[in-house]
This record gives sequence, C-alpha cells and structure tokens, in this order.
Amino acid sequence: MTAIRGAAAITGAASGLGRALAIELAQRGCDLALADRDERGLKSLAAEIGTGRKVSLHRVDVGVPEDIAQFASEATIAHPALGIVVNNAGVALLGAFEEIDQAQMDWLFDINFWGVVHGTRAFLPHLKTRPEAHIVNLSSIFGIIAPPGQSAYAAAKFAVRGFSESVRHELSVAGSPVRLSVVHPGGVATAIARNSRTGIGVTDNARRAQSIERFENAAKTTPKDAALRIIRGIERNEPRILIGNDARFMDLLQRFRPGTYWAPLQRKLEKMAKGK
Repeated sequence: MTAIRGAAAITGAASGLGRALAIELAQRGCDLALADRDERGLKSLAAEIGTGRKVSLHRVDVGVPEDIAQFASEATIAHPALGIVVNNAGVALLGAFEEIDQAQMDWLFDINFWGVVHGTRAFLPHLKTRPEAHIVNLSSIFGIIAPPGQSAYAAAKFAVRGFSESVRHELSVAGSPVRLSVVHPGGVATAIARNSRTGIGVTDNARRAQSIERFENAAKTTPKDAALRIIRGIERNEPRILIGNDARFMDLLQRFRPGTYWAPLQRKLEKMAKGK
C-alpha cells in the first residue's frame, strides 16, 4: 500500500478534478507542487488550501516539453520528499475525424498524450530515489471505449493507457519502488466539455451546444468524489482506477462485446443524457 505523505505534483491543478485532488491531498498532509496555465486559478486554489501545507505554484503548459522539464526541476527542489505525480491536465476536441485538421489533432495529442509521457519522464528519476512513489496518469473511459465524434480524444487516451500499462510492467519487472496507476473517469462534472475546441469542419453550432448539454446531463460524479476514488486507488496500489458507475458499466460492456459494444451503449447513453 502506498502511503499518502510527503508531497505531490499535479498538472491541470487550477480547476476541475486537479483542483479537487489538490484539496483532498492537502487535507491528508501532502505538500503540493501545482501546475497549470491558469495562474489566477492556481492562486485561488492556494488560498483555499491555506497556510497549513507548503504549496508551490508553477505556470506550465504541458504541451511544451520544456515547461514540464522545468516544472519537474523546480518541484523536486521545492519538495525533496515529493513522491506522487499526477499527470492530470487534458483538453477536449469535438468533431468527427474528417472535421478536424492535423494541427488540431497534434494540439490535443501534445497535451493529452505527450504531456503524460513528458511528465512521467521528467519526474521518474527523482521518484526512483524515494522509498516508495506513485505516478497517476489520467486516461478516460474513452481510453477503453471509442465513441464517434471523439477520434482524436479517444486515440490519445488509448495511447495513455497503453503507455502507462507498459511502463508499469517495466517498473514492476525492475523491482522499482515506483508504482503506476492509470485512471479512467466516466462522466465527471467539470468544464472540460464546455471548454472544448471544435473541429474546423464543424459548422453546426447547435451540435456543439447539444454535445455540451448531453455531457453535463450525464456527468454524475463530482470532482471531489473522483478525487477520493483516485486517492483510494493510490493507497491500494490499484493498476487501473475506474471512476463512476458509468465507467464500470462501459468497461464491462466492452469486455463482453469488444467489437459490437457501440449500438447498445448508444441507447444507454441517450437515456443517461435525458436523466433516465
């Protein structure tokens, strides 16, 4: 079991799940290195956490490898006992494959996939010096199932899953003190859909509004509950952390119908979006 102690580094910490996770870890005695592009949001979070913990704030764009390398250097200097790294930052992109261009897909991959890879690489040397340590990489339920209209997002989150599982196996074989969990949230009530970008080929604004409404109607898990589930997963050293009844249902469905899950799942999602 991994103890919640020392310090934790979290990307995408200014809002949503990252913010909730920072608050919950602080309440359990963790010092924090918090990273985000939103400096105002970071300052607000630090004020909410208060003076009981040592908190360092870092302006980081996880789509820029140099930012991540600098964050790792500054965070480990500020917090020598840092033993938990949460690669949480992520973005969304609405549109079918033919409605998004390559630049948009590259933008999403730079953040959602390469941000995780660079974060893992930058912090791993330090984590290996700790008696015990834990990496938490955020995938998604869309790293297990792949809906239409989410080709870029699903591709990146499937990649996070594959990368994380392989690295976890490598660490285990090597007898490393570093553990790794990959997280698959279902619908968590954050602003990720509302803040999403739209493919350049999407001309129907009503479709975007409908997509946001459907997500927000179906997102039943609060950021706090999601954060508590991740913390429990760290403590239990769970290799895969599913968040929400929707994620557990979708994971089970694709296991039984790996090539044909979409038709029954679409019917289920439509009911969920209507609050049924």
